[in-house]
Amino acid sequence: MSTVAEILVRAIADHGVTQVWGVVGDALNPVTDAIRREDRVEWMGVRHEETAAFAAGAQAQLTGRLGVCMGTVGPGAIHLLNGLYDAKKSRAPVLAICGQVPREDVGSDFFQEVANDAVFADVAVFNQTVVSIEQLPGLIEQAGNSALAERGVAVLTLPGDVGGLELPRKTPVPRFVDERRHPGPDDEALRRAAAAINAAGSVALLVGIGARDARDEVLQLAERLSAPMVLTLKAKERLESDNEYEIGQSGLIGNPATREAFSECDLLLLVGTDFPYREFLPTGKTVVQLDIRSAHIGRRTPVDHALVGDARLGLRGLTPLLEAKTDRRLLDKTRSSYEAWQEQQAAFADPDYERKPTGLLRRKLDNPDDRVRPELLAAMIDRYAADDAVFTTDTGMSTVWLSRFVRMRGTRRLLGSFNLGSMANALPQALGAAGLDRSRQVVAFCGDGGLSMLMGDLLTAVSHELPVKLMVFDNGRLGMVKLEMEQVGLPEFGTVLHNPDFAEVACAIGMSARRVERPAEVESAVQWAMAEPGPVLVDVVTSADEVAVPPKPTLKQGWGFAIAKSKEFLVSPE
Repeated sequence: MSTVAEILVRAIADHGVTQVWGVVGDALNPVTDAIRREDRVEWMGVRHEETAAFAAGAQAQLTGRLGVCMGTVGPGAIHLLNGLYDAKKSRAPVLAICGQVPREDVGSDFFQEVANDAVFADVAVFNQTVVSIEQLPGLIEQAGNSALAERGVAVLTLPGDVGGLELPRKTPVPRFVDERRHPGPDDEALRRAAAAINAAGSVALLVGIGARDARDEVLQLAERLSAPMVLTLKAKERLESDNEYEIGQSGLIGNPATREAFSECDLLLLVGTDFPYREFLPTGKTVVQLDIRSAHIGRRTPVDHALVGDARLGLRGLTPLLEAKTDRRLLDKTRSSYEAWQEQQAAFADPDYERKPTGLLRRKLDNPDDRVRPELLAAMIDRYAADDAVFTTDTGMSTVWLSRFVRMRGTRRLLGSFNLGSMANALPQALGAAGLDRSRQVVAFCGDGGLSMLMGDLLTAVSHELPVKLMVFDNGRLGMVKLEMEQVGLPEFGTVLHNPDFAEVACAIGMSARRVERPAEVESAVQWAMAEPGPVLVDVVTSADEVAVPPKPTLKQGWGFAIAKSKEFLVSPE
């Protein structure tokens, strides 16, 4: 005979789940014991349940299978929430197994009791509590299938007296179904969209992660239309490398070429993207949008021609209907602009930049202490990271530097909290990625604020021998918040971080680590980190005043910086 916990663990193992992330606790003791006895599943004990949810979400995004995390009664389950919201907004199939007080105590305000069904109502596509063995295996199957079919979070709650209950003989093991069919757009819609594109002069493309599996089709489309291709940050993976039409990102991490493409095109064609920043999208253009989810059509900008369906099938149907556009002026102009901007950015990644004539003045203005420019660190990571590395990045300035200096060549993968925008995601997502394959290089772009928020889980990397490479952009600031304050004329306040020596902290718990304080030390430190076995941390003291200029800085933003800086000279930020 099997218990409830045993049949649950057997089901996730049969699906291909190899790890479960969480913190042990009384209500879920039967589940962790079942994991102990299941050779196919490894228990990944973390120091904070938020780490567990982020790690499970990372695994789900990388594999397409269920990621699984656990949090026991009350606070343990609540701690999962932020990572689960990230999974929800990233459309990652995650199963969260949560504990509850024994059934007889539910509703009595028992010790640690919280209303799980209410707490998880917004984050979950499936959210149920097992109260009797008669609900199984159906409830387990519903949980897994809902997460897989809807690409979201399923929460299955087990009261403390349920996990150990024995099931009737011959109770079948739950099976999860992941059969997804993605139809192409309607033929008539394709013909109308093609007519509009043929009638237009120049076309610009904005391509998102929804087209990640349609690389060949996207490149054929760009070639047929002689169209510059703006990529969203998430679309860097698989679509950036060896792409002669690509001109980088838009938004605050963008560059002037993307602004030119949007402002000078006659028609904007969006493929597989829900790019949220309306202020960076053009107005007064004919807009065609191809997306598998109809709810995304027109959500960010008015759309003239909607194509609802799979990106690959949609482009295979659309491209043969398009007339070749031989006028390459917009493409050549924006590519030239993009390449010139890349050369300018590369200058900041020169270790000797501060000592050259072009860098002397800027050093006096924004780096008087001769700290490491973050561009240099990002460029060295790109140079020495493996072509199949998995990158994770904290929200904020770390993402800016990754976007600009890391190229997604080879089979590199990219993870971040790109929809929720949470702090502290890079470390736990890196742990999840490394757990899948300890032989594959995993590199985390950690902000000092993000790292210190979940720093306890450095211990998880050591205890589970997860060979993550943690590259810390240590500028002593909440850098993006500082930038946001200054561009509206406010002096920075509350952004200063009084950090420890992160390398000493890492060494104290058994992790290999180095601290870097000078530009000349960066390259050798990065080389060492990439070659060193096991988990590694490199704490790089970077300039706090490095400014990531948006693609179209406004007079208002410039005036805001001037006012903010004058106030900062008069009043210390801390």
